[in-house]
Order: sequence, then C-alpha cells, then structure tokens
Amino acid sequence: MTELIRTYEEHPQKPTIILPPLSCDAHCHIFGPAHRFSYVPNRNFTPVDAPKEALFALHELLGIERCVIVQTALHGFDNAVVVDAMQAKPGKYLGVALCSAKTDSATLKEMYTQGFRGIRFNFMAHLKNSDSNEDILELTKRLAPLNMHLQVHFSSDLVHQLAPFLKQSAVPVMIDHIGRVDASLGENHQDFQALLHLMEDPKIHMKVSGVDRIVKGLPYTSGIHLAKIMVDRFTEKCVWGTDWPHPNHHHIPQDGMLVDTISQMTDTPEKMMHIMVKNPEFFYGFK
Repeated sequence: MTELIRTYEEHPQKPTIILPPLSCDAHCHIFGPAHRFSYVPNRNFTPVDAPKEALFALHELLGIERCVIVQTALHGFDNAVVVDAMQAKPGKYLGVALCSAKTDSATLKEMYTQGFRGIRFNFMAHLKNSDSNEDILELTKRLAPLNMHLQVHFSSDLVHQLAPFLKQSAVPVMIDHIGRVDASLGENHQDFQALLHLMEDPKIHMKVSGVDRIVKGLPYTSGIHLAKIMVDRFTEKCVWGTDWPHPNHHHIPQDGMLVDTISQMTDTPEKMMHIMVKNPEFFYGFK
C-alpha cells in the first residue's frame, strides 16, 4: 500500500454552463491530509491527499456555493475530517457521517450540532457493512427526532431485496449514484425499473450523481439518459453531486464536464433549480 493513487484532475476545466446561485454539490468527499487525519489500516488503496482547500477551490471554479460532504470509508468512523471542513464553511457545508448503527441518541445529537444531516451505510462489495438491517432500522428511529436521514449506497442488483427494508425507514432515505445501475442495459432493465418503482415511495430520494460511474467511459450518454428519466419523473426528489475526488473509479472524470451534464438531464431552468438549489435546501436544511 505504498503507491499513492490520484483520483482527481489537478487542473479541472471550468464548465460551459452557469449554475444558479446557491447551487449545491450534494455528494463529495475529502481525503486527508494524512498527517492530520489518518486513514483506516484495512483500506483498499491509499489516495493522494484531497483536502478541503482543494475542494473549496474546485467549488469556486464550478460555481457551487453549498455542499454536502460525505464521510469516506478511508477515514472510517472518525468523522473529524468532515467536521474540520464544515467548520471552515459554517452553514454552507453540511455533512453525512459514517458510524455504527448502534450509535446512541446523545452522540447523534452532537453530530447534528456539528453539521451532520445523515448517516450513510454501504452495501457495495468493496465497502463492507457490518450492521444488520434491523439495527439500521432502529437507528432511523433515533434519527427521526433530529430530522436526519438515512443514506444508502448499493449495487443495482440489491435494489430488489433492499426495497422492502428501505420502505420501513423512520426517516427519509437518499440513494447514491442512481442506484449504481448499469446504463448499458437500458431503461427497461429490471434493476432500473425496480429503482423507479421504489422512488414512488414518498420517503425515497435520489442522487443523480455518478453518470460517469454507471457507464464504461466517455461519452456518458446512456448514464445521462437514465438520470434524465429520473429527474423528469421525480423532479422534486433528486439532488446532484460531483462525487469528487472520485474514489474507486475506473477513470478520472473531468469535473467541469460533469457539471455540464446537468443541463442535459434537466431540460428546463426550473428542473435545474430543483435539483441544484431547491431540493438540497429542503432536504438538508440549508439556512
């Protein structure tokens, strides 16, 4: 684990579109710096540091004023790296934490005060989840009084077995990256159709981030197509994010290009306002 892996462009391009004021990157991460925020010993790779200063500079270039930083598995349950970034941008940058499903109410209340608005659980093969569904559902009961949410990341084939579980959540549920569907299989594939059906539940919401993850590589046409279907059908329940600095990816995306895909998945200014400003403001409680 001596090789350092770079996961993002050092010199990102400015997007060709102009985002509306108060636009939000609702899904990104921070790595390190390692000398201040250590990585978990059992990580599957060691990244080049992607500190808060680099994220802030990227957002200024892209025209993003609000942000939700998602704790990365590389830092485990020690959410200090996210707390540090939120304190540098109070009220404008919020967070989603990683923690045990058995975390008590007092600790959750402290996390809310720090700026966390949700707890994330991974069901991906490369991100082992040791909590039971029963314990996660019990956690959602403790999240409810705090107006916090449940965030889930899963491979698309799991949507069928996870759907009944997610519908039992006591709080709203945010699904990552268009459910990690395989865009090459098209909109009629059973996984994407099951995802659309699940979105009909009022408590289920979607991040239309990751159009670059659900395709094999450039161009992202088929991924954008599925994102647009999601936005068209559930305009008031979708948010967007860069997923910077793009961990566990098959290529390094250009963030300016990712911003430009927003105009392709939203065919009206009103839809763009929803996914970039109105929906994240309501869902995360930006002031």
